Amino acid sequence: MGMSMNVVVLSLFVSSLLLSVVTASDDGLVRIGLKKKKFDPNNRLASRLESEDRQALIASMQEKYGLHNNLGDHEDTDIVALKNYMDAQYYGEIGVGTPPQKFTVIFDTGSSNLWVPSSKCYFSVACYFHSKYKASESKTYKKNGKPASIQYGTGAISGFFSYDNVQVGNLIVEDQEFIETTKEPGLIFLAAKFDGILGLGFKEISVGKAVPVWYNMLKQGLIKEPVFSFWLNRNVGEEVGGEIVFGGVDPDHYKGKHTYVPVTQKGYWQFDMGDVLIGDKPTGMFLPMPSGIKEYLKLIRFCAGGCAAIADSGTSLLAGPTTVVTMINHAIGATGVVSQECKAVVQQYGQTIIDLLLAETQPQKICSQIGLCTFDGAHGVSTGIESVVEEGNSKSSGVQGNAMCPACEMAVVWMQNQLKQNQTQDVILNYVNQLCDRMPSPMGESAVECGSLSSMPTVSFTIGDKVFDLSPEEYILKVGEGPQAQCISGFTALDVPPPRGPLWILGDVFMGRYHTVFDFGKERVGFAEAA
Repeated sequence: MGMSMNVVVLSLFVSSLLLSVVTASDDGLVRIGLKKKKFDPNNRLASRLESEDRQALIASMQEKYGLHNNLGDHEDTDIVALKNYMDAQYYGEIGVGTPPQKFTVIFDTGSSNLWVPSSKCYFSVACYFHSKYKASESKTYKKNGKPASIQYGTGAISGFFSYDNVQVGNLIVEDQEFIETTKEPGLIFLAAKFDGILGLGFKEISVGKAVPVWYNMLKQGLIKEPVFSFWLNRNVGEEVGGEIVFGGVDPDHYKGKHTYVPVTQKGYWQFDMGDVLIGDKPTGMFLPMPSGIKEYLKLIRFCAGGCAAIADSGTSLLAGPTTVVTMINHAIGATGVVSQECKAVVQQYGQTIIDLLLAETQPQKICSQIGLCTFDGAHGVSTGIESVVEEGNSKSSGVQGNAMCPACEMAVVWMQNQLKQNQTQDVILNYVNQLCDRMPSPMGESAVECGSLSSMPTVSFTIGDKVFDLSPEEYILKVGEGPQAQCISGFTALDVPPPRGPLWILGDVFMGRYHTVFDFGKERVGFAEAA
C-alpha cells in the first residue's frame, strides 16, 4: 500500500474491538496477541462508501507505482501479531514515546515512512477518531519540525517530522524519525481501523529521506538477521490475524521450502515474475513471437516475456494489467462495467484486425492502419478522434480517442492469442466480445456470484521456477453469509507504463496464501505455502 490507501478503499469493513495481550513464549519470542469481538456482518462501512472513494483505489495505486529453513535464532527475533480485518486489512500495535503511546499501524512493505496522527491535528475529522501522538507527554521526544507531505490518490496527508523512541513488540528503536500528521483528508482515513503506517520498504522511497524503522532496528543491533517475514491468517473467524516476525522466520508459519527471487529494483520489494495461468492455460505472455512484437506488447502493458511484480503487504488485492485482468474476469464470470469502446472496436473493426493479423501485419501498426491510433515508431498513440456510440434511441458523442486506441490494442492482443490457438474467426470475435463485457470497472471492483466458486478456475503466478496457485476460495473476498453474502473478485486492473511497468502488485490475497520472507541482507523475496 504505502502511497495507496487501497486497504481502506476496498476493505470490506466489520465492527470489532481489539484487546492487546503481551506474552513471552518458551522459545524466547515475544508475541502480542490480538483479540476481537464477534463481528456484525450487517455493519459494513464499505457497502456505503461513495464511488469516488472506490475510485481512489486506482488513483492512489497509480500515484504510488507510476509511479524448513531458519534465517535467525528465535532469541534474535521479534514477533508482532497482526489483526485480520475481514481479509482486507492487517494491522498491529506499536508504541511511540516514553512511556509508549499506543497506535495501531499497517506494516506496509510498499512504503518506507512511519506516520501517526499528531495532537496538533485540529482540522481533520479523522484525527478525532484515532489515537494522537502527544509530544509533551514523552520523555524521549526530540523536535525536528521539518515539513512532510505524502501524496495519495484522494489528496495528501501532511504534517512535520519528529524524533522519538518507537516500540515494536519488545524492541525499542531509539531516536526514530517519523511524521506527525496534522492533515488527513477524506473518508478513507476516517473509516480506517488503523491509526498510521509503518513502512517496511527500502530507504530509496522514503519521504524526506527519513531512515526507516527497519533500518534502525538493524543499525542499533536489535535483531541479528536482516530478515522479516509475514504470515497472514485468512480465516476471519480466528482471533489472531497473523504475525510479522522480525529477525527471522517462524517454521510453524509455512510448509516446505521457500522459492526465492532477487529484488530487481530497490525501493519497493520488486522482482521479476513469469506467466499468469488461468486454469492451466497461459494468458499469452510467452506465446512464440518475434522480439519486436514482445516489445510492442510491453508498451501496451501486456506482460510479454513476463512482468515485474511487487510484494506489498499494504495492498488488499491483486492488481495487474487490464488486458490480463480482463481475461481473468471472463474466466471467473466477474462483471464490471461494459466497455462501449471495446464493443465498438470489435463490431466495426474486428474482422479487419483478424485479416491484418493473418496477413502478418505488424501488430503494433494495426490500430494506426485502421485509424484508431497514430504510430510513433514503437506503439499506438491516441489520435483524439471523435466517436459516436449509440445508447438505445439516443446518441452521445465526444472525444473518445483515449479509450478507442487502448481498446483496439487490447483487441489485437486477444485476437492474436486466439489465432495462435487455431480458433475460428467466429469463435475469436465472440470471445473478444465477451472479454469486453468483463473489462474491470473503472472504480476497481468486480462482482461474482457466490454460488459459482466451485466452477471457477485456479489462477496461477509463475515466480522463479515454481507455479503458485490461487483457488477461487482464495482470490474471492466474501462478505456476509447466506443470501445476503457479497462476493468480490480479488483482481483489480492497474496499468503502470514503462519503464516501471507493466507491473503486478501481489497484495494480501497472495500473501495470505503464501508465507512471504523479505530478506534484506540478500536482497531477495521468498514464498512458501502458508501453514
